[in-house]
Amino acid sequence: MAEAERAAGSPPGSVQVSVIVPVHNSQCWLDECLKSVWEQDFKQTMELSIFNDASKDGSAEIIAKWKIKLEDAGVPVIVGSNDSAQPRGVGFAKNQAIMQSSGTYLCFLDSDDVMMPQRVRLQYEAAIQHPNSIIGCQVRREPPESTERYTRWINNLTEEQLLTQVFTSHGPTVIMPTWFCSREWFYQVGKFDEGGKGVPEDLLFFYKHLQKGGEVLRVNHCLLLYRYHPQAATHSVLEETIWNHRVKFLEDRVLSSWMSFTIWNAGKQGRKLYRSLSPANREKVTAFCDVDEKKIAKGFYTFEESEERPKPKIPICHFREATPPFIICVKQDLTGGAFETNLNMLNLKEGMDYYHFN
Repeated sequence: MAEAERAAGSPPGSVQVSVIVPVHNSQCWLDECLKSVWEQDFKQTMELSIFNDASKDGSAEIIAKWKIKLEDAGVPVIVGSNDSAQPRGVGFAKNQAIMQSSGTYLCFLDSDDVMMPQRVRLQYEAAIQHPNSIIGCQVRREPPESTERYTRWINNLTEEQLLTQVFTSHGPTVIMPTWFCSREWFYQVGKFDEGGKGVPEDLLFFYKHLQKGGEVLRVNHCLLLYRYHPQAATHSVLEETIWNHRVKFLEDRVLSSWMSFTIWNAGKQGRKLYRSLSPANREKVTAFCDVDEKKIAKGFYTFEESEERPKPKIPICHFREATPPFIICVKQDLTGGAFETNLNMLNLKEGMDYYHFN
Protein backbone atom coordinates (compact mmCIF):
# COMPACT_ATOMS: atom_id res chain seq x y z
CA MET A 1 0.00 0.00 0.00
CA ALA A 2 1.34 3.44 -0.88
CA GLU A 3 2.49 5.43 2.17
CA ALA A 4 0.26 8.38 1.22
CA GLU A 5 -2.76 6.08 1.24
CA ARG A 6 -1.75 4.56 4.56
CA ALA A 7 -1.36 8.00 6.05
CA ALA A 8 -4.76 9.24 4.86
CA GLY A 9 -7.12 10.06 7.73
CA SER A 10 -6.44 9.13 11.35
CA PRO A 11 -3.92 6.55 12.60
CA PRO A 12 -4.65 2.92 11.65
CA GLY A 13 -6.84 1.07 14.12
CA SER A 14 -8.62 4.10 15.58
CA VAL A 15 -11.68 3.58 13.37
CA GLN A 16 -13.05 0.07 12.89
CA VAL A 17 -15.33 0.63 9.88
CA SER A 18 -15.45 3.26 7.13
CA VAL A 19 -18.75 3.40 5.24
CA ILE A 20 -17.78 4.27 1.64
CA VAL A 21 -20.35 6.26 -0.37
CA PRO A 22 -19.67 7.56 -3.90
CA VAL A 23 -22.19 10.26 -4.87
CA HIS A 24 -23.21 11.67 -8.25
CA ASN A 25 -26.54 13.54 -8.63
CA SER A 26 -28.16 11.42 -5.91
CA GLN A 27 -30.49 13.92 -4.23
CA CYS A 28 -33.59 11.72 -4.79
CA TRP A 29 -32.22 8.93 -2.59
CA LEU A 30 -29.41 10.42 -0.52
CA ASP A 31 -31.50 11.37 2.54
CA GLU A 32 -32.72 7.81 3.01
CA CYS A 33 -29.27 6.39 2.30
CA LEU A 34 -27.48 8.57 4.90
CA LYS A 35 -30.26 8.10 7.44
CA SER A 36 -29.52 4.36 7.23
CA VAL A 37 -25.90 5.08 8.27
CA TRP A 38 -27.20 7.06 11.25
CA GLU A 39 -29.50 4.14 12.24
CA GLN A 40 -26.74 1.48 12.41
CA ASP A 41 -26.67 -0.48 15.68
CA PHE A 42 -22.86 -1.03 15.44
CA LYS A 43 -21.33 -0.25 18.83
CA GLN A 44 -17.68 0.18 17.79
CA THR A 45 -16.08 3.12 15.97
CA MET A 46 -17.49 3.95 12.56
CA GLU A 47 -16.99 6.84 10.13
CA LEU A 48 -18.70 7.89 6.91
CA SER A 49 -16.53 8.74 3.90
CA ILE A 50 -18.36 10.43 1.02
CA PHE A 51 -16.92 11.48 -2.31
CA ASN A 52 -19.16 13.83 -4.29
CA ASP A 53 -18.27 13.34 -7.96
CA ALA A 54 -19.29 16.57 -9.76
CA SER A 55 -22.96 16.51 -8.69
CA LYS A 56 -25.07 19.29 -10.22
CA ASP A 57 -28.15 18.75 -8.03
CA GLY A 58 -28.77 19.28 -4.32
CA SER A 59 -26.54 16.38 -3.16
CA ALA A 60 -23.92 18.66 -1.52
CA GLU A 61 -26.58 20.33 0.69
CA ILE A 62 -27.96 16.95 1.81
CA ILE A 63 -24.41 15.77 2.64
CA ALA A 64 -23.76 18.96 4.68
CA LYS A 65 -26.98 18.46 6.65
CA TRP A 66 -26.18 14.81 7.48
CA LYS A 67 -22.56 15.64 8.35
CA ILE A 68 -23.80 17.74 11.28
CA LYS A 69 -26.35 15.14 12.37
CA LEU A 70 -23.96 12.18 12.16
CA GLU A 71 -21.11 13.97 13.91
CA ASP A 72 -23.52 14.94 16.72
CA ALA A 73 -24.19 11.20 17.03
CA GLY A 74 -20.45 10.45 17.24
CA VAL A 75 -19.88 9.35 13.63
CA PRO A 76 -17.12 11.38 11.94
CA VAL A 77 -17.87 12.35 8.31
CA ILE A 78 -15.16 12.94 5.70
CA VAL A 79 -16.33 14.65 2.51
CA GLY A 80 -14.26 14.90 -0.65
CA SER A 81 -15.36 16.26 -4.00
CA ASN A 82 -14.54 16.56 -7.65
CA ASP A 83 -15.59 20.12 -8.46
CA SER A 84 -14.85 19.99 -12.18
CA ALA A 85 -17.59 20.03 -14.82
CA GLN A 86 -17.31 16.32 -15.59
CA PRO A 87 -17.72 13.36 -13.22
CA ARG A 88 -14.73 10.98 -13.14
CA GLY A 89 -16.86 7.87 -12.63
CA VAL A 90 -17.79 5.37 -9.93
CA GLY A 91 -14.38 3.66 -9.73
CA PHE A 92 -12.59 6.97 -9.19
CA ALA A 93 -15.16 8.17 -6.62
CA LYS A 94 -14.92 4.94 -4.60
CA ASN A 95 -11.12 5.00 -4.63
CA GLN A 96 -11.10 8.63 -3.43
CA ALA A 97 -13.59 7.87 -0.64
CA ILE A 98 -11.40 4.96 0.49
CA MET A 99 -8.15 6.93 0.37
CA GLN A 100 -9.54 9.77 2.49
CA SER A 101 -10.94 7.32 5.08
CA SER A 102 -9.10 5.44 7.82
CA GLY A 103 -11.21 2.45 8.96
CA THR A 104 -9.69 -1.01 9.29
CA TYR A 105 -12.71 -2.34 7.36
CA LEU A 106 -14.60 -0.90 4.40
CA CYS A 107 -18.38 -1.08 4.06
CA PHE A 108 -19.53 -0.13 0.56
CA LEU A 109 -22.85 1.64 0.11
CA ASP A 110 -24.32 3.08 -3.08
CA SER A 111 -26.00 6.46 -2.66
CA ASP A 112 -29.34 5.11 -3.93
CA ASP A 113 -29.48 2.15 -1.52
CA VAL A 114 -30.51 1.77 2.12
CA MET A 115 -28.83 -0.34 4.85
CA MET A 116 -30.75 -2.27 7.50
CA PRO A 117 -29.70 -1.22 11.05
CA GLN A 118 -27.72 -4.44 11.71
CA ARG A 119 -25.75 -4.45 8.45
CA VAL A 120 -22.39 -3.07 9.63
CA ARG A 121 -22.45 -5.14 12.83
CA LEU A 122 -23.21 -8.49 11.14
CA GLN A 123 -20.79 -8.03 8.24
CA TYR A 124 -18.04 -6.82 10.57
CA GLU A 125 -18.48 -9.97 12.69
CA ALA A 126 -18.07 -12.10 9.54
CA ALA A 127 -15.14 -10.06 8.18
CA ILE A 128 -12.96 -10.37 11.29
CA GLN A 129 -13.22 -14.17 10.89
CA HIS A 130 -12.31 -14.03 7.17
CA PRO A 131 -9.66 -11.35 6.54
CA ASN A 132 -9.14 -12.07 2.80
CA SER A 133 -12.81 -12.05 1.88
CA ILE A 134 -15.42 -10.00 0.17
CA ILE A 135 -18.48 -10.37 2.39
CA GLY A 136 -21.91 -9.78 0.86
CA CYS A 137 -25.48 -10.13 2.13
CA GLN A 138 -28.98 -10.86 0.93
CA VAL A 139 -31.01 -7.97 -0.48
CA ARG A 140 -34.54 -6.71 -0.97
CA ARG A 141 -35.15 -5.20 -4.39
CA GLU A 142 -37.00 -1.91 -4.81
CA PRO A 143 -39.40 -1.88 -6.67
CA PRO A 144 -40.09 -5.49 -5.58
CA GLU A 145 -41.14 -6.84 -8.99
CA SER A 146 -38.02 -5.59 -10.83
CA THR A 147 -35.32 -8.15 -11.80
CA GLU A 148 -37.03 -11.04 -9.99
CA ARG A 149 -34.75 -13.79 -11.38
CA TYR A 150 -31.63 -11.77 -10.62
CA THR A 151 -32.75 -11.07 -7.03
CA ARG A 152 -33.55 -14.75 -6.50
CA TRP A 153 -30.09 -15.63 -7.81
CA ILE A 154 -28.35 -13.10 -5.50
CA ASN A 155 -30.18 -14.38 -2.43
CA ASN A 156 -30.19 -18.14 -3.03
CA LEU A 157 -26.70 -19.05 -4.25
CA THR A 158 -25.13 -21.72 -2.03
CA GLU A 159 -21.75 -21.16 -0.37
CA GLU A 160 -20.06 -23.22 -3.14
CA GLN A 161 -21.93 -21.40 -5.92
CA LEU A 162 -20.56 -18.05 -4.72
CA LEU A 163 -17.32 -19.35 -6.28
CA THR A 164 -18.59 -21.63 -9.07
CA GLN A 165 -21.09 -19.19 -10.63
CA VAL A 166 -18.66 -16.30 -11.09
CA PHE A 167 -18.76 -16.68 -14.91
CA THR A 168 -22.49 -16.06 -15.31
CA SER A 169 -23.84 -12.92 -16.94
CA HIS A 170 -25.06 -11.51 -13.63
CA GLY A 171 -21.61 -10.29 -12.60
CA PRO A 172 -20.16 -10.72 -9.08
CA THR A 173 -21.92 -13.41 -7.04
CA VAL A 174 -22.08 -10.94 -4.16
CA ILE A 175 -23.24 -7.62 -5.56
CA MET A 176 -21.07 -4.53 -5.11
CA PRO A 177 -23.44 -2.44 -2.94
CA THR A 178 -23.30 -5.24 -0.32
CA TRP A 179 -19.48 -5.54 -0.20
CA PHE A 180 -17.60 -5.43 3.08
CA CYS A 181 -13.85 -6.15 3.29
CA SER A 182 -10.68 -5.22 5.13
CA ARG A 183 -8.74 -2.19 3.94
CA GLU A 184 -5.55 -4.26 3.87
CA TRP A 185 -7.10 -6.81 1.52
CA PHE A 186 -8.60 -4.08 -0.67
CA TYR A 187 -5.15 -2.60 -1.31
CA GLN A 188 -3.67 -6.06 -1.83
CA VAL A 189 -6.14 -6.65 -4.66
CA GLY A 190 -5.47 -3.14 -6.04
CA LYS A 191 -7.93 -0.30 -6.42
CA PHE A 192 -11.00 0.00 -8.68
CA ASP A 193 -10.49 0.63 -12.37
CA GLU A 194 -10.92 4.36 -13.03
CA GLY A 195 -11.84 4.09 -16.72
CA GLY A 196 -15.16 5.80 -15.98
CA LYS A 197 -18.46 5.35 -17.77
CA GLY A 198 -18.91 1.96 -19.40
CA VAL A 199 -16.28 0.15 -17.28
CA PRO A 200 -17.57 -2.69 -15.03
CA GLU A 201 -15.22 -1.67 -12.19
CA ASP A 202 -16.90 -4.01 -9.68
CA LEU A 203 -16.59 -7.08 -11.94
CA LEU A 204 -12.93 -6.34 -12.74
CA PHE A 205 -12.11 -5.92 -9.04
CA PHE A 206 -14.02 -9.12 -8.20
CA TYR A 207 -12.04 -11.10 -10.79
CA LYS A 208 -8.72 -9.74 -9.45
CA HIS A 209 -9.87 -10.64 -5.93
CA LEU A 210 -10.50 -14.25 -7.01
CA GLN A 211 -7.21 -14.45 -8.93
CA LYS A 212 -5.38 -13.47 -5.73
CA GLY A 213 -7.11 -16.29 -3.82
CA GLY A 214 -9.74 -14.15 -2.07
CA GLU A 215 -12.75 -15.80 -0.44
CA VAL A 216 -16.39 -14.92 -1.15
CA LEU A 217 -18.94 -15.08 1.66
CA ARG A 218 -22.50 -13.93 2.20
CA VAL A 219 -24.23 -13.08 5.47
CA ASN A 220 -27.60 -14.81 5.07
CA HIS A 221 -29.72 -11.91 6.25
CA CYS A 222 -31.38 -9.23 4.15
CA LEU A 223 -29.22 -6.22 5.05
CA LEU A 224 -29.77 -3.90 2.07
CA LEU A 225 -32.62 -2.33 0.15
CA TYR A 226 -31.22 -2.47 -3.40
CA ARG A 227 -32.82 0.02 -5.76
CA TYR A 228 -33.47 -0.51 -9.45
CA HIS A 229 -33.86 2.63 -11.59
CA PRO A 230 -32.86 3.84 -15.07
CA GLN A 231 -30.14 6.24 -13.82
CA ALA A 232 -28.11 3.47 -12.11
CA ALA A 233 -24.45 3.36 -13.23
CA THR A 234 -24.84 -0.35 -14.06
CA HIS A 235 -26.89 0.55 -17.13
CA SER A 236 -23.99 2.44 -18.72
CA VAL A 237 -21.88 -0.73 -19.10
CA LEU A 238 -22.25 -2.44 -22.47
CA GLU A 239 -23.21 -6.11 -22.41
CA GLU A 240 -20.49 -6.82 -24.98
CA THR A 241 -17.82 -5.36 -22.65
CA ILE A 242 -18.95 -7.63 -19.83
CA TRP A 243 -19.18 -10.62 -22.21
CA ASN A 244 -15.54 -10.16 -23.30
CA HIS A 245 -14.28 -9.91 -19.71
CA ARG A 246 -16.26 -13.03 -18.76
CA VAL A 247 -14.93 -15.09 -21.68
CA LYS A 248 -11.34 -14.14 -20.85
CA PHE A 249 -11.82 -14.98 -17.17
CA LEU A 250 -13.41 -18.34 -18.07
CA GLU A 251 -10.49 -19.13 -20.37
CA ASP A 252 -7.89 -18.21 -17.72
CA ARG A 253 -9.57 -19.89 -14.74
CA VAL A 254 -11.17 -23.00 -16.24
CA LEU A 255 -10.48 -23.76 -19.89
CA SER A 256 -6.71 -23.42 -19.52
CA SER A 257 -6.71 -26.64 -17.46
CA TRP A 258 -9.27 -28.60 -19.53
CA MET A 259 -8.15 -30.78 -22.45
CA SER A 260 -11.63 -30.85 -24.03
CA PHE A 261 -15.21 -29.84 -23.22
CA THR A 262 -18.80 -29.67 -24.50
CA ILE A 263 -20.84 -26.46 -24.87
CA TRP A 264 -24.38 -27.07 -23.60
CA ASN A 265 -26.61 -25.07 -26.00
CA ALA A 266 -26.32 -25.36 -29.78
CA GLY A 267 -28.30 -22.12 -30.16
CA LYS A 268 -27.30 -18.48 -30.33
CA GLN A 269 -25.56 -18.18 -26.94
CA GLY A 270 -23.58 -21.41 -27.26
CA ARG A 271 -22.40 -20.53 -30.76
CA LYS A 272 -21.48 -17.00 -29.65
CA LEU A 273 -19.33 -18.44 -26.85
CA TYR A 274 -17.61 -20.78 -29.32
CA ARG A 275 -16.82 -17.90 -31.70
CA SER A 276 -15.52 -15.75 -28.80
CA LEU A 277 -12.97 -18.33 -27.64
CA SER A 278 -9.29 -18.21 -28.52
CA PRO A 279 -8.31 -20.56 -31.40
CA ALA A 280 -6.64 -22.93 -28.90
CA ASN A 281 -9.80 -23.17 -26.79
CA ARG A 282 -12.06 -23.54 -29.83
CA GLU A 283 -10.08 -26.66 -30.71
CA LYS A 284 -10.97 -28.15 -27.31
CA VAL A 285 -14.73 -28.03 -28.06
CA THR A 286 -15.66 -31.64 -28.88
CA ALA A 287 -19.40 -31.00 -29.33
CA PHE A 288 -22.44 -28.85 -28.71
CA CYS A 289 -25.31 -30.54 -26.86
CA ASP A 290 -28.98 -29.60 -26.72
CA VAL A 291 -32.54 -30.91 -26.28
CA ASP A 292 -33.88 -29.30 -29.46
CA GLU A 293 -34.48 -32.11 -31.99
CA LYS A 294 -34.16 -29.71 -34.95
CA LYS A 295 -30.69 -28.56 -33.89
CA ILE A 296 -29.62 -32.14 -33.16
CA ALA A 297 -30.96 -33.30 -36.56
CA LYS A 298 -28.60 -30.83 -38.30
CA GLY A 299 -25.76 -32.95 -36.98
CA PHE A 300 -23.13 -30.26 -36.68
CA TYR A 301 -22.40 -26.52 -36.49
CA THR A 302 -20.12 -25.05 -39.17
CA PHE A 303 -17.90 -22.18 -38.07
CA GLU A 304 -18.46 -20.07 -41.19
CA GLU A 305 -16.26 -17.14 -40.05
CA SER A 306 -13.22 -19.41 -39.85
CA GLU A 307 -10.38 -18.91 -42.30
CA GLU A 308 -9.42 -22.56 -41.96
CA ARG A 309 -10.08 -24.85 -44.91
CA PRO A 310 -12.10 -26.97 -44.55
CA LYS A 311 -14.12 -24.90 -42.07
CA PRO A 312 -14.42 -26.46 -38.59
CA LYS A 313 -17.58 -28.52 -38.07
CA ILE A 314 -18.59 -29.21 -34.48
CA PRO A 315 -20.97 -32.14 -33.82
CA ILE A 316 -24.34 -31.45 -32.15
CA CYS A 317 -25.73 -34.21 -29.94
CA HIS A 318 -28.42 -34.79 -27.31
CA PHE A 319 -27.26 -33.82 -23.82
CA ARG A 320 -27.58 -37.45 -22.65
CA GLU A 321 -25.03 -38.53 -25.28
CA ALA A 322 -22.62 -35.68 -24.51
CA THR A 323 -19.35 -35.98 -22.63
CA PRO A 324 -18.56 -33.71 -19.67
CA PRO A 325 -17.08 -31.34 -18.70
CA PHE A 326 -19.66 -28.80 -19.85
CA ILE A 327 -19.78 -25.04 -20.18
CA ILE A 328 -23.50 -24.37 -19.87
CA CYS A 329 -24.96 -21.51 -21.90
CA VAL A 330 -28.59 -22.13 -20.92
CA LYS A 331 -30.26 -19.48 -18.77
CA GLN A 332 -31.21 -20.81 -15.36
CA ASP A 333 -34.65 -20.50 -13.81
CA LEU A 334 -36.40 -19.91 -17.16
CA THR A 335 -37.65 -23.30 -18.38
CA GLY A 336 -40.07 -24.17 -15.59
CA GLY A 337 -37.43 -26.48 -14.10
CA ALA A 338 -36.96 -28.61 -17.26
CA PHE A 339 -33.31 -27.65 -17.80
CA GLU A 340 -32.47 -28.07 -14.09
CA THR A 341 -34.12 -31.53 -14.09
CA ASN A 342 -32.05 -32.58 -17.12
CA LEU A 343 -28.84 -31.37 -15.50
CA ASN A 344 -29.60 -33.11 -12.18
CA MET A 345 -30.27 -36.36 -14.06
CA LEU A 346 -26.58 -36.54 -15.01
CA ASN A 347 -25.34 -36.47 -11.37
CA LEU A 348 -22.53 -34.03 -12.13
CA LYS A 349 -20.62 -31.77 -9.75
CA GLU A 350 -20.73 -28.02 -10.35
CA GLY A 351 -17.23 -26.55 -10.36
CA MET A 352 -15.73 -29.82 -11.58
CA ASP A 353 -17.94 -31.33 -14.30
CA TYR A 354 -19.60 -28.11 -15.38
CA TYR A 355 -19.74 -24.35 -15.00
CA HIS A 356 -22.64 -22.04 -15.79
CA PHE A 357 -21.83 -19.26 -18.24
CA ASN A 358 -25.37 -17.79 -18.55
